[in-house]
Amino acid sequence: MDVNQVLEATLSPDATTRQNAELQLSRAAEADFSGYLTTLSNELANEQARPHIRQAAGIALKNAFSSRETGRLREIQARWIQQLEPPIKKQVKDQALQTLNATSMAGTSAAQLIASIAAIELPRNEWPELMPALVHNVGNGSDSLKQSSLTTIGFICESDDVDLRDALVAHSNAILTAVVQGARKEEPNNDVRNAALSALGDATEFIRTNFDNEGERNYIMQVICESTQSDDSRIQAGAFGCLNRIMGVYYDKMRFYMEKALFGLTIMGMKSEEEDVAKLAIEFWCTVCEEEISIEDDNQQAQQEGSQELRPYFQFARVAGREVIPVLLQLLTKVDEDDGEDDYNVARAAYQCLQLYAQCIGGEVIAPVLEFVEANLRSEDWHRRDAAVSSFGAIMDGPDVKILDPLVKQALPVLISMMDDQVIMVKDSAAFALSRICDFCSDTIDPDTHLQPLMSALFNGLMSSPKMAASCCLALMNLTERFVGDDGASSNPLTKHFQDSISSLLAVTEKESADNQLRTAAYEVLGGFVTNAANDSLQIVAGLSEVILSRLEATIPMQQQIVSVEDRITLEELQTSLSSVLLCIIQRLEQNIAPQADRIMQVNLQVLNTVPAKSSVPDTTFAVVGALTNALEEDFLKYMESFTPYLYNALGNQEEPGLCAMAIGLVSDVVRALGEKSQPYCDPFMNYLLNNLRSNTLSNQLKPSILETFGDIAQAIGTHFETYLTVVAQVLQQAAGVTVAQDVSYDMLDYIISLREGIVDAWGGILLAFKGTPKANLLQQYVEPIFALLQVIAQDQNRSEGLLRAAMGVVGDLADAFPNGEISQWYKHEWVTRLVKETRTNRDFSARTIDTARWAREQVKRQLGAAQHQGTVMAA
Repeated sequence: MDVNQVLEATLSPDATTRQNAELQLSRAAEADFSGYLTTLSNELANEQARPHIRQAAGIALKNAFSSRETGRLREIQARWIQQLEPPIKKQVKDQALQTLNATSMAGTSAAQLIASIAAIELPRNEWPELMPALVHNVGNGSDSLKQSSLTTIGFICESDDVDLRDALVAHSNAILTAVVQGARKEEPNNDVRNAALSALGDATEFIRTNFDNEGERNYIMQVICESTQSDDSRIQAGAFGCLNRIMGVYYDKMRFYMEKALFGLTIMGMKSEEEDVAKLAIEFWCTVCEEEISIEDDNQQAQQEGSQELRPYFQFARVAGREVIPVLLQLLTKVDEDDGEDDYNVARAAYQCLQLYAQCIGGEVIAPVLEFVEANLRSEDWHRRDAAVSSFGAIMDGPDVKILDPLVKQALPVLISMMDDQVIMVKDSAAFALSRICDFCSDTIDPDTHLQPLMSALFNGLMSSPKMAASCCLALMNLTERFVGDDGASSNPLTKHFQDSISSLLAVTEKESADNQLRTAAYEVLGGFVTNAANDSLQIVAGLSEVILSRLEATIPMQQQIVSVEDRITLEELQTSLSSVLLCIIQRLEQNIAPQADRIMQVNLQVLNTVPAKSSVPDTTFAVVGALTNALEEDFLKYMESFTPYLYNALGNQEEPGLCAMAIGLVSDVVRALGEKSQPYCDPFMNYLLNNLRSNTLSNQLKPSILETFGDIAQAIGTHFETYLTVVAQVLQQAAGVTVAQDVSYDMLDYIISLREGIVDAWGGILLAFKGTPKANLLQQYVEPIFALLQVIAQDQNRSEGLLRAAMGVVGDLADAFPNGEISQWYKHEWVTRLVKETRTNRDFSARTIDTARWAREQVKRQLGAAQHQGTVMAA
């Protein structure tokens, strides 16, 4: 392999060339990892090599230690630990540190490589010379070496690796020495200062010991505050970024600095002409509001629980409101007609901050905003009209609705009239303000007074411009949810507008000028109207199914007319939107969809047969089929022969985990609908599910749903599940062995809770399949592992309501399966009674969970009573 040629190819603009080169590198790494690292390391450190080749070598080396999958990442790291001789490791690390002095992008690539190796070695207390070397570089190196070394520290500190983050606490002094030295105003090179401030922001969480020391804290804050006054906007922005991080982590230490400097510095920063500086200064107040909202919530919960330990709360946002809010309102005027929907500019940042301010200080935000609205709502400058409308919408979430009620009722006619403004930006802001009123203050909308003009304005806006589509559709969606009425009601406030609304939305989707965004949004609203339709509108919904099916059928031949990527995207979005509306129709009509079932299945099979690989459409198609199975129940059987090939294919498609997950859920839908009639299909179902459990390709996140599906299959086919009982029981026992480490991440904790819920659900389905039958005794051999899992759940405070409800079901069903007290010894454990009581008396749990726990308690009593009676009989 010509390494230079391959590295050159990895940077090729041609995707095929690039992928082939990456494949060559991957094979070389697998064949000889030691030689691979040595060769690329030499190329990275080669000062005679072309800069882009050195950069490519560094990227390839970094990639050799990277993977998005945690399991795969651990395998890669183990290869470094176990397969490489110490001299090879030393060579790679030394050459990476040497390359930090490069003036090209090779220095950045070396920084990434060092960070990847540090993630392996620092948690193992290896590479002790790394941090001292980086500190030395910052203190004594050239400007390029200083910058690259600080960048390296930043890369190391921004890692999400839990082990590495824990290890970095021990290096806080070295990290702080380097970054503060580089960030000082005495540093003449602004590139170095910028890199230092970036690294300091990333290192914020690891310097708690230093930040607890008043002297060190004062110096850190002095360096950052001085940096906000730099002539270089990058340094100003970096300083405000650091202040954001510090406020988020060390709020309790900020009172002195807020009073002495930060109020003034951040308000000055918000007014900066440099957009990045202004945005980060605004975000500082976003962070303040978010922290104080969180503190109020935490303290309120603590008081409810009778705790005296409250978090410090300084009310920074309330104290500064008089100065900050007027600046935010003025910044809302910094909008431009060319601003895109996803552009994050100063005006967007100010709007976000004003929203948070309203949530944080409630009614105190109203007076300055109303003053601004009254002064600017009729302004000839559209920027000011837009800001006035936007600011009113921004404060709908936070103040007491009773205070907002008269203001909103007074403002509604004005906002509706502004939907006819001459400037599209103002019209869009008016629509979005209306959507927030519909969301947070919907009770202020009088259906007799406001609904007709409001809906008319929103539909006119939807027809007039795609730019307003998202805001108008959001408002309409909120309206459908607000006026849905009671379950089973014959009518609701939307009923008399229902037919016109459906017709208007169908017209919008047919407009020649409608782009994908507008069409998709309109179909989404159409689904909302269907979902929230009152009974009197169901005939209209049934008629809509004809239109939607005709449109979906018309998309089938379009697959043959695709000539570009854009065509394919447009068709996929159209098919997905139509299928989503069809899904809503089936769910709303339920069994009344039966007359259309043949046609629905026919078009769905055509869609599945014509869409290309990797398409997103089958996800929605499977959801439609799932809804149809629930509506038809056993009558769905006639479609199984034609549909199962597509279902099996999706179950076995481990390259598309999203589709595979949908297929797993659909298996549950099918077996629940068909009951025992699903038995002929259960062998392939079980084979695919078991294969997916063993897969190294699929994410662990699918395992809980697979286990739950085992329970659904068992409950559907009853004692016929005996065929699979031994292997499934073995799988459930293995899965129950996954335990929680003390330093486990939140994601892993959520996964373990979900996994346990899947295991318990599976046992619950199996118990329901066998209890009350002659084969119930087959379960006796599994009583011990079931109770072992229940005990783990009882002793672990990390558990969800769903897990405890499922556990109560198993406790009760197991007792019910052996009604003569055969397994009573297991119910005599104190932890069983405690677990049932904790679940039954938890006021935060739903009635369903509490009722299940009460039932479980009765079953436990019967089990113990039956055993006592049996003992009495035997004694007699």
